[in-house]
Amino acid sequence: MDARPESVFTYGAPALKFGLGAAEEIGHDVVQLADGVRTRPARVLVVTDPGVRAAGHADAVAERVRAAGAGAVVFDAVHVEPTDVSIDDAVSFGREEGPWDVIVAVGGGSAIDTAKAVNLLTTNPGELMDYLNAPVGKARAPEQPLRPLVAVPTTTGTGSESTTICVLDVLALQVKTGISHARLRPTLAVVDPLLTLTQPAEVTAAAGMDILCHALESYTATPYDAGQRKQPHERVPYCGANPIADMWAEKSLSLLAGAFRTAVRDGDDLAAREQMALAATFAGMGFGNAGVHVPHACAYPIAGRVRDFRPAGYPDPDGTREPMVPHGMAVSLTAPETFRFTFDSDPSRHLRAARLLAPATTRDDGPDLLPDVLADLMRDIAIPPGLAAVGYGASDVDDLVEGALKQQRLLATAPRPVGAGDLAGILTRSLELW
Repeated sequence: MDARPESVFTYGAPALKFGLGAAEEIGHDVVQLADGVRTRPARVLVVTDPGVRAAGHADAVAERVRAAGAGAVVFDAVHVEPTDVSIDDAVSFGREEGPWDVIVAVGGGSAIDTAKAVNLLTTNPGELMDYLNAPVGKARAPEQPLRPLVAVPTTTGTGSESTTICVLDVLALQVKTGISHARLRPTLAVVDPLLTLTQPAEVTAAAGMDILCHALESYTATPYDAGQRKQPHERVPYCGANPIADMWAEKSLSLLAGAFRTAVRDGDDLAAREQMALAATFAGMGFGNAGVHVPHACAYPIAGRVRDFRPAGYPDPDGTREPMVPHGMAVSLTAPETFRFTFDSDPSRHLRAARLLAPATTRDDGPDLLPDVLADLMRDIAIPPGLAAVGYGASDVDDLVEGALKQQRLLATAPRPVGAGDLAGILTRSLELW
């Protein structure tokens, strides 16, 4: 064992194309990535969900790919909040219809995460459970290179276009988990704010809270140099707060301060949409390296064990939508109490984050400042006022604690030790936030 303190952090990010109309150039980008294909036109799989396809975004991307001389096939059965069943279906399609030279994900985090799994399992042997994070799965690492993956987000929130993570629900276990490996990171992120104009207000609010929590959790994560020196093979993508991730988190918080409420209130405000898209990208570049912690660990069982909550604003074309707590909403519901709990780990960071997010606040400094700033924002954008509002009660706390404790990969990044009692306290206090 190396007794020296850690002094090394790693940083990774996809190539990025950002701006109004960026998606119009997708054909050129895909052909460039498939440049090694010489014997036939490149074959491209476009992965999306029914709502995004109905909005026209996926077919527009596919047509631009075809116009550039490649073949494009659209898979549009992505499940909003992916499950092991829905991802297995997507993988089966990918294997049966492949091989593919490039994969393009068009949509929110659900489409991008599904595309990551399809890319992994159409280029590497084994099944989904082999690659899921332990203890749910076997945490197998990919042995073969993956195909180029282009992520074209149509929501502003998940940051999945920047990260090495694929998140899904394992239905039989009622737990949300994922796959984490550097090879899952998209090759190119094409971020076009014009594609986000179709987001309903409720989706903008929930997805925006995901941006915010990405920035806050990475900014308050345990520092990368807090432990002993790691060997190269021991370093994971989530390495803890570090100077580069901090820079992205701070910029994301500043952008959210100016744009978040406006984007929810007026979805046609293009300047606000552009700033939200930048905030999502910057937060993804931060947390995709520093990591997230308690709110995300708690969000997985909150979303995975939902009983009858159906949020407004989410597509339900045939009236049969399953109960769902959207990921960003689930993350946000324990955020105020989490940051009250973590305040003592680094008061100055918590206070700076609060004032970046609410520069005009007149509240005094202290452990309540960041929780109060968060609660004010959540009220303004109509996030539910606590776990009770999405169907949970005091009798559910132990079950939620059990689910959160399975997310040790995330809890390891928390800035102070987090045990079952700590989680129970955070969850109990989050039943009613105001």
